[in-house]
Amino acid sequence: MNIWSTEAIRDRDRFSYWREALCQAVFNLSIEARPDNFSARITSRSSGVLRFVTSRSSGYQVVRTQRDIDTAPADHYSVFVQLHGHSVITQDGEAMAFLPSDIAISDGRFPFVADMRGDGYRAIAVIPREMVDRRAPWLRGKSLHKLASDRAFVDLANRHILELTAPDSTLSEGASGLLTENLCNLLALASANDVAHNRLQPELQMEAILAFCRQHLHDPELSPQRVADRFGISVRTLHLRFAQIGETFGRWLLEHRLDACSAALRDENQRGVNISDIAYRWGFNDLSHFNKVFRARFDQTPREWRNRPDI
Repeated sequence: MNIWSTEAIRDRDRFSYWREALCQAVFNLSIEARPDNFSARITSRSSGVLRFVTSRSSGYQVVRTQRDIDTAPADHYSVFVQLHGHSVITQDGEAMAFLPSDIAISDGRFPFVADMRGDGYRAIAVIPREMVDRRAPWLRGKSLHKLASDRAFVDLANRHILELTAPDSTLSEGASGLLTENLCNLLALASANDVAHNRLQPELQMEAILAFCRQHLHDPELSPQRVADRFGISVRTLHLRFAQIGETFGRWLLEHRLDACSAALRDENQRGVNISDIAYRWGFNDLSHFNKVFRARFDQTPREWRNRPDI
């Protein structure tokens, strides 16, 4: 983990330090800002070909020119999450504003200008283009994409980025790689508004199917036919997708509903909720069946599970 900060630098020297020692020497960028009251802090870690950055700063402008690119080509996407404050990024003649929890996907092969407005906090994952293009080839058409915070899958993508960029992260290189693979799938899903679900690659389609099933665990009417209809595929194809991850639809659904019920039964905030209500809430419509499968899974009745002492 590398950390750069203006905290120990004299006020009048902070901006020049940031410009010369960091932006030019480390990140190969140009910056512009008012020298007075300037402050910034960046943490950065690398994991193989991946790089993860968090940045806190007062307002300033970051510029990556064609000359910067010619000097240090970058065949990657920067996946930028606005955590606090707001920014305006201009790339290839298009300007986009980013508010908290919005995601920017910027192609590093093209010049850009990023206006970091006010006191802001950001997280950035720098990912080789091939990892993203393999899942979302439609992103190649533009150099800058915005995924608004209210779009499907963006919240999950944000959680992945926060875990990858956490300053105190203890993720191994293998774990970082797997989490980044999942992030790329989520970015593809979030950006695939104009791509029919039945045209997605099988791996990506499966991610979308699982996300849909998780969102509807509570629905007792969730069935293979309903899921297949939602994604424009046959029931046979749906079962093949689950077989590819070593599961069946019914087993996956039962296991995840039982996991949800077990967590609810151990939640102190739900101590007053009837066990039957918890079972019905998570899609079980037969209490006798629920008790039977719960005991088979956890070797305890739901009541015993709820009342067991903490270990």
